[in-house]
Amino acid sequence: MQFLPLGPSGINASSIALGTWVLGGGTTWGNIPDDAESIRLIQSALDLGINLIDTAPVYGFGHSESVVGKALKGRRDQAIVATKCGLWWEYPKGSFFSDFDCKKVYRSVRPDTLQLEIENSLRRLGTDYIDLYQTHWPAMPPDLTPVEDTMACLLKFQAQGKIREIGVCNVSPDELQAYLDCGPIVSNQFRYSMLTRDVEEELLPASAKHQLATLTYMSLEQGLLTGKVGMERVFRADEFRSNDAWSPWFSLPNRSRVLGMLAGWNDLLAKYECTLSQLVLAWTAAQPGVTHVLCGTRTLSQLADNIKAAELTLEPGDLQRMRADALALGSPSV
Repeated sequence: MQFLPLGPSGINASSIALGTWVLGGGTTWGNIPDDAESIRLIQSALDLGINLIDTAPVYGFGHSESVVGKALKGRRDQAIVATKCGLWWEYPKGSFFSDFDCKKVYRSVRPDTLQLEIENSLRRLGTDYIDLYQTHWPAMPPDLTPVEDTMACLLKFQAQGKIREIGVCNVSPDELQAYLDCGPIVSNQFRYSMLTRDVEEELLPASAKHQLATLTYMSLEQGLLTGKVGMERVFRADEFRSNDAWSPWFSLPNRSRVLGMLAGWNDLLAKYECTLSQLVLAWTAAQPGVTHVLCGTRTLSQLADNIKAAELTLEPGDLQRMRADALALGSPSV
């Protein structure tokens, strides 16, 4: 496992990290998770060298954080715990964001809801500090909380010892700069894969310029880039992968094109003695500005597979070939 700096924090975190959205359960994932299995998964991740564990209150409405807390009992010092704030569902506050698992979710980075969120997260995680506290989404109209107010609150938590470092997620380049102007942040988390590359234009270079850690999510496009989601797979209407706005590559015509691209890499799988998941994750980790890749994992076998990606170094020509193949797909058809 490679360990890379979490920006200028002085914290070294595993380049392959464990994302725990799926462990929160809910209709998005179509399952009720086995908490005992989830706890074993997290503990196995620690045993195998992963120390960066990413979660959020909205993942299962507190359930994911609680499971992470139980898994880390007695092992808290072995983990870099990253959680988030800014998505609120207890009562209407902030700006309406979405209907999610039968609840109305609001974007709220107001100091009053942040004060409630930090205490709830600390309690669920069973800890008195959070290593990386990230704004999950920035404020949006009509309740457009000034970044200065949000950062002042987060810096207060830092001064109180409740959080070690501050990060942001899902921001635009201008929003990133606004946070940087208000105080020190160490990380930037965003969606990025070889199929979803819009952040390469501005956000990745800006993060590198400011020496921020970058935490990429959905880098396997919810399993599509593993090659294991065949044309016969049918998704329920309420599953995340049925949402064309978020997952357009899962439609049958687009899926066929992606699977054709992946089938063309059989020689690379033989050359590197790896799986498609490992090949794609290694490609992602090798891109300029990328430091940490979050992998959502359901099973111990998926975990073991993902971890081996950290051992893979792809030759420049192969990196370029894979990029060219992804570029050749163009945009997903609608």
